[in-house]
Amino acid sequence: MMSLPESMPTVTSRISKFVQRLGLSGKAPRQILDHASQVRLPFAPLEEPAPSIFWQDGPSLQKFVDLPRGALSGPVQEDKARAHAALTRLVRKEVSIYPALDLRQIDGLGGQSVDGKLYPTFEAYAATPACRQLRVISYKDFVRTLSTALPGFQRNVAIELRQASWLGERLYWSGEHHSEAFACAVAYARLRGLDVQLPCELTDYRLDAAGLQALDEGYHAVTMPAQAWSDRAFMSLLLESRIPYARLTLLRNASNSELLLLDKRDPAANALGEGLKFAGAPDMILYMRDLPQITRFRLGHQAESLN
Repeated sequence: MMSLPESMPTVTSRISKFVQRLGLSGKAPRQILDHASQVRLPFAPLEEPAPSIFWQDGPSLQKFVDLPRGALSGPVQEDKARAHAALTRLVRKEVSIYPALDLRQIDGLGGQSVDGKLYPTFEAYAATPACRQLRVISYKDFVRTLSTALPGFQRNVAIELRQASWLGERLYWSGEHHSEAFACAVAYARLRGLDVQLPCELTDYRLDAAGLQALDEGYHAVTMPAQAWSDRAFMSLLLESRIPYARLTLLRNASNSELLLLDKRDPAANALGEGLKFAGAPDMILYMRDLPQITRFRLGHQAESLN
């Protein structure tokens, strides 16, 4: 039987080092850390957002801004209230009014793709059968098609746009209807060099570095699969040890269906959080911290492939 190299630390030795570094005192926290590290659940990595023209294809982190107080579940109201306050600091929202914006700068749509496919550009989307049947081949067709999506555009009515730092600098039209018409009109304007200026209201969502840091200092924030809440080993750790926690349903993926927040100030909760990370639970804080850089890289790679 092949033995591990002496230089490769075992899980047990890594846990022992964590116990020493974290200063966990008493038998219970050490046992919780050890047992949590051995939990067997179908943990899956959090998906990195692929370049897409559809707003809902990306992580819905904007929901943190107006997160309802009742969105979190857990046994103690005070714990839920404190966790809620920390989560609402993660994303800041700013609304700006612009008197004129070139229609061709908009490269995203509200909603999500009806066929489930990924479209990185309006031009790729405009090549689909649903868009091609609109037959935008003349300026008259362009006006007709854009008027379908924006009935007030000839009266210079402002349009609503949004943007998110974790989705790059892509500008998304907020409308969720007539997406084919809007994309085809913009693609035609780019092709023909049409300069159409419209006033707009832009809602800009930004991950807040201070909010992320505060959450990291106060909590373990790990995503849990749906099976966790019926797993005997995990639930016994969570409930029998009377660990303070808060849960938030956030992600559509069943492999990462809920966000579990564990207070680092509580030794047992801190031990559980560290143990779950050893077991493979994705760290939501690290994920959010890396998102802007990942998105910039992917968008840059996309631009290179198109040239």
